Amino acid sequence: MQFEQLQKDMISAMKAREKGKKDAISSLISAIKKVAIDEGCRDDIQDELVDRVIMKELKTVKEQLDTCPADRTDLLEEYQLRHDVIQAYAPVMMSADEVKAFIEEKFADIVASKNKGMIMKNVMPELKGKADGKVINEVVGELCK
Repeated sequence: MQFEQLQKDMISAMKAREKGKKDAISSLISAIKKVAIDEGCRDDIQDELVDRVIMKELKTVKEQLDTCPADRTDLLEEYQLRHDVIQAYAPVMMSADEVKAFIEEKFADIVASKNKGMIMKNVMPELKGKADGKVINEVVGELCK
């Protein structure tokens, strides 16, 4: 996801008077800018950083949805809207089958050892940002049986 695209989408949401969408995108932009400043790349925001922040924000909103009381429908609607908007910008994650095929193809020699720690140590840097850590852990667990 490109940072400029997020900014353009926020402007179009403002023009269309879509307050919920604008607020969600605005919070994403703020989070991305904060991380960029913290990492010292304020003027040159990379797509990888944008994707990483989007995934973190998506996880936060998902937790808010899960912990919100059922009787607070106003909050639930707000969180659901934010979740849907952020989900639209999130990078597509690999499925469990794709992760398994990737690991078996690229790390066949390490998988043969059935050492889960060693497999995870080698696989995680390759799949970071491309697949969910829980999915990777489950696939590696199956391969180690």
